[in-house]
Amino acid sequence: MESPQGHDKHRGPHRGHARDQGRDGPCDAGLGPARRATTSALLAALALSAGAATPAPATAPANPAGIDWQPINGFEIARTETTVAQFRRYAQDTGRRTAAEAQGGGEVYEAGWVQKKGWTWQTPFGRPAADDEPAVHIRFDEAQAFCRWAGGRLPTDLQWLEAAYTERRQPAPAGWVTGRRYTYPTGDSPQGAQCLDDCGAQAQRLAVAAQAGLTRGLGHAPVGRTRAGVNGLFDMGGNAWEWVDEPAGLAQPQAERRTRGGSWWYGASPMRADHLQSKPGTTAVVYIGFRCVR
Repeated sequence: MESPQGHDKHRGPHRGHARDQGRDGPCDAGLGPARRATTSALLAALALSAGAATPAPATAPANPAGIDWQPINGFEIARTETTVAQFRRYAQDTGRRTAAEAQGGGEVYEAGWVQKKGWTWQTPFGRPAADDEPAVHIRFDEAQAFCRWAGGRLPTDLQWLEAAYTERRQPAPAGWVTGRRYTYPTGDSPQGAQCLDDCGAQAQRLAVAAQAGLTRGLGHAPVGRTRAGVNGLFDMGGNAWEWVDEPAGLAQPQAERRTRGGSWWYGASPMRADHLQSKPGTTAVVYIGFRCVR
């Protein structure tokens, strides 16, 4: 938020300004020209020194994507999965075109992996997405590039686990206990997540792809519509798998990369911390998205 700037042009003159104009001030009375010059120089030097010693006001880190950051424990994480609107800002700013766009569409698993023509982050189920839908059909390196542009990076596996399962808010709101580790990102049960079959009836109500001809599941929900979970985060369990930087720092685009949290295509089991899942980093499919940390 920009600080309001003060304007002095409408302030009246200081009292005595007209009377003293062109005359020595009271502190200069009785001083000769040389003494007055020395005193003025000293005062100017002191003012300059004081100004140099005053720290510049702190400025907020750049946030070109408009991410809502949640402090955790030495880092911050996006409260929601990266949205279509946020990825659009990135694409417009950088000119980035994803692999799914270049290749004509991403994939979904039916009787094996099937490419869906025209299914991209802008049209995840073959039709234009709303701004608040999660950005999917994004490869690992594309997700990492977005996070770098947004002022952060993809979370490590340990960061993602810390944010998803251990409540760090102080004080924690009603229903949550600071320092407690929960079984699911939604708490003690998977209820409220966007998953298949065992996360509650709201998953069917919130799904956006009921008419997409899917052979399994009903699709993701817009971000921030499900029940907020541990640390006030949305959709750390269910909705879309999320890329994490594990193994960290690999340079090979096709290397296996871990995904966390499960998705609308699965039940509650992949939402647990002990469920390990990975895919080649070049995978661009309808149920893998991401969020950033900084």
